[in-house]
Amino acid sequence: MQNSENQQALSRILDMSRMISIALIFLHFYYYCYAAFADWQLVSAFSDKVLTNIEKAGLFAYFNKSKFIALGFLLISLIGVKGKKTENLRPRKGAIILMWGLAGYFLPIVIFSLGFVSTLAVCCYIAFVSIGFSLVLSGGTLLSRVIYQKLNGGDIFNKENETFPQEQRLLTNEYSVNLPARFRLKDKVHGSWINIINPFRGTLVCGSPGSGKSYFVIRHIISQHISKGFCAFIYDFKFDDLSLIAYNCWLENQSSYAVAPKFYTINFDDLNKSHRCNPLDAASMFDITDAGESARTILLGLNREWIRKQGDFFVESPINFLTAVIWFLRRYNDGEFCTLPHVIELMQLDYEKLFTILRTEKQIEVLINPFITAYLNDAMEQLEGQIASAKIALARLSSPQLYYVLSGNDFSLDINNPKEPKIVCVGNNPQKIQIYGAVLSLYVNRLVKIVNKKGKIKSSLVFDEFPTIYLSGIDSLIATARSNKVATTLGIQDFSQLRKDYGKEQADVIVNITGNIISGQVTGDTARQLSERFGKIMQDRTSLSINRTDTSISKSKQLDLAIPASKIAGLSSGEFVGMMADNPDQKIDLKTFHCEIINDHKAIQSQQDKYRPIPQVREINESIVTANFLQIKEEVQLLADSEIEKILADPARRHLMVRKKAK
Repeated sequence: MQNSENQQALSRILDMSRMISIALIFLHFYYYCYAAFADWQLVSAFSDKVLTNIEKAGLFAYFNKSKFIALGFLLISLIGVKGKKTENLRPRKGAIILMWGLAGYFLPIVIFSLGFVSTLAVCCYIAFVSIGFSLVLSGGTLLSRVIYQKLNGGDIFNKENETFPQEQRLLTNEYSVNLPARFRLKDKVHGSWINIINPFRGTLVCGSPGSGKSYFVIRHIISQHISKGFCAFIYDFKFDDLSLIAYNCWLENQSSYAVAPKFYTINFDDLNKSHRCNPLDAASMFDITDAGESARTILLGLNREWIRKQGDFFVESPINFLTAVIWFLRRYNDGEFCTLPHVIELMQLDYEKLFTILRTEKQIEVLINPFITAYLNDAMEQLEGQIASAKIALARLSSPQLYYVLSGNDFSLDINNPKEPKIVCVGNNPQKIQIYGAVLSLYVNRLVKIVNKKGKIKSSLVFDEFPTIYLSGIDSLIATARSNKVATTLGIQDFSQLRKDYGKEQADVIVNITGNIISGQVTGDTARQLSERFGKIMQDRTSLSINRTDTSISKSKQLDLAIPASKIAGLSSGEFVGMMADNPDQKIDLKTFHCEIINDHKAIQSQQDKYRPIPQVREINESIVTANFLQIKEEVQLLADSEIEKILADPARRHLMVRKKAK
């Protein structure tokens, strides 16, 4: 017990042990250097008699026995020493002094072994041993002042304390994606698995450029899904990085499908390697709401700032007008000219012709009446604000290359059709994001509406650099597509990037509704939000208090963030944190992870060296593309002229003609 009486008793015992060790050393000197003491006349009959009795007890059975016993008592006395603790004192200094002391304590025996027995030799022996004894005492005292408790054991960044157990089981099913990894738990490295066992709950892959999103995660999602018989739609931001992987995986795994899928690519830069597809295909547009969604996707894709202004008069007006034009072409001759190029060219007609033609379709009368009224009332400034913004934006899409791809029908967008599955890769160009992004957004919007239906085969939608396209209703896709076996993978760089392009509310919904999240290095608010999402773990805490004579150490446990934001901001390439969703029949208790994904770099490189390039679809030259461009313009002009002629030839329809009254 730590009371004053016990402390005093312990102090007396230690002092007595030290005095016994000193007395034994003195007896050692007196016995082995007796001749010198006799010359110095420091002997007596009484001391001789006492020494004889001690000798009979065996204390001097061999030369160093008495010294060993003395050293033992000295060490006992040092056990209870409580010198003033010094925070900067290291054990090395005390150990060195102790070693020199032991050398001085035992090595002087050489003096006698060499035959030196003179008075000078005895004095040297006694001096060396005494100095050695003093150094042992001094070194031991210094060691007692060292603070041996190292806070966090030298782990100044608290890395080991922030480790936690992770899932080490390989959990597979017919839909899963499994990524091998390794993680650190305290001071040991363990193997683990990132098990995306339910990809239909959505997967969000985020990380700054160079963090390894595509190389460590997305490429494996594509290859493993294709190997398990998924049809796929891949938005390849930097064509053909992901498309090449998908194409070669498709070549190797066609036997995994009940019906072998076909492979298609959309590439506006190299038309020789691009198929043609009409996203406004009449067969997939069942009512005017489909036209409305397509119009909204196109215009918001071309004017990204409109996303945050939805509901404003000058945003909704051009969307309504474009909806009317699309639905008119859908109804005209059963959708013969229902393509985006025809929509663009039709909108470029002068107002009188355009309004007259549109009035022939009763289903869009409500949409176009406000524009016709504004025109007839000569409210041209308002009309231009409503329509010209759409015409100017769509005019940016007027190019022969885009017209060629958008006006053909090599394939339809029903990629998960059990009778005709497909793997479709669409490529963007980082240099032409704003133009291509709007068109690709239309493809994605139409495809999502088609694939998110019951009775289809499992499909995987992979969007690399997702914020570069606009997909309205992505939150409802993730929320409802699970039952339709549609797995959605979104690749982004940062939550702030998503908020910039989609608006705060919709971006927050996308982030929060996603079941699986895998994140590489991110910073700022993204890192803080992820850190809070991953929760807290029980961590050890140690505090050290030093006073004049003692050291007080207290240890405790408290809940703290499992993966702090600063750690997420400092992740290396290939190192990821995240949280996985599970299934009712496949529970994952350890959902959170912080690990390094293991890629066999040599095997991947060897595989890439054997990749076959995406083949050429057809031989295209500039004259073919230009002829298609001019043909579309001519078809729209013929459509307009024929409709005007029909109206003028029919007295019952002449009232549909739109003309301003002469002033």
